[in-house]
Amino acid sequence: MTNDRYTEVTDKPRVEYKNLLVDSGDKIAIVTINRPEVLNALNQETLREIKQAFDNLARDPQVKVIILTGSGSKSFVAGADISFMQPLNAVQGFEFARNGQEAFMSIEGCPKPVIAAVNGFALGGGNELAMACDLRIAAETAKFGQPEINLGIIPGFAGTQRLSRLVGKTKAKEMIYTGEMIGANEAYQLGLVNKVVSPADLMTEAVKIAVKIAAKSSVTLKLAKSAIDIGLETDFNTGSIHEAELFGLCFATEDQKEGMAAFLAKRQAEFNDR
Repeated sequence: MTNDRYTEVTDKPRVEYKNLLVDSGDKIAIVTINRPEVLNALNQETLREIKQAFDNLARDPQVKVIILTGSGSKSFVAGADISFMQPLNAVQGFEFARNGQEAFMSIEGCPKPVIAAVNGFALGGGNELAMACDLRIAAETAKFGQPEINLGIIPGFAGTQRLSRLVGKTKAKEMIYTGEMIGANEAYQLGLVNKVVSPADLMTEAVKIAVKIAAKSSVTLKLAKSAIDIGLETDFNTGSIHEAELFGLCFATEDQKEGMAAFLAKRQAEFNDR
């Protein structure tokens, strides 16, 4: 790693996006929301591109971990594009919300770990976008919140669902009812983010964690993500049975044989993602 960004090193044709930058190399992809002139606000086109990018990366065998961030130093994503939303009617509002939910489900449902590197404002749809990721690393200057109440609306990209699951029902209601922002340190204390670092160290830390994860078996990572995510959406007994089923599947993989053989031989495992 020599730069803050990876460059394209695969032989596959590069997909061009209007509102995203997608770079990949060394098993890690970096997706950047690139609308700095509007603080990376989300419009319909950007949501479509997010879904397309994550669907493509999910199928890319060269990518094991994805980092998601925003362009510039001020904002991760400041929210949904208000100028786009203002004239919508009820039916259009529903459709916009569902489009956003589907885009973010492509992140949450991606079989590969996704790390949000939150470099500034993560408000409204920006906070919802970060919450769809597996891990969140925040710059000390980052701000989080669901300020939709100040616009006469509620969160629409599953913010009411993910926020309550991450910080608890009472705190989620406080944040959504008041629309107030919280800083990165409070977000860390609430369990909304995993780590807080200086702005200058944000991408370095995100890449450091991504490199550590990319050294693991992609098969096992996929099974672990499924066990956690599906288990949280069901009762304890059903989740435990699902975990046991996935645990059993691990023993049908080459990587389980390699991992345990390496441990017994006291050497570093070399996983082949099979």
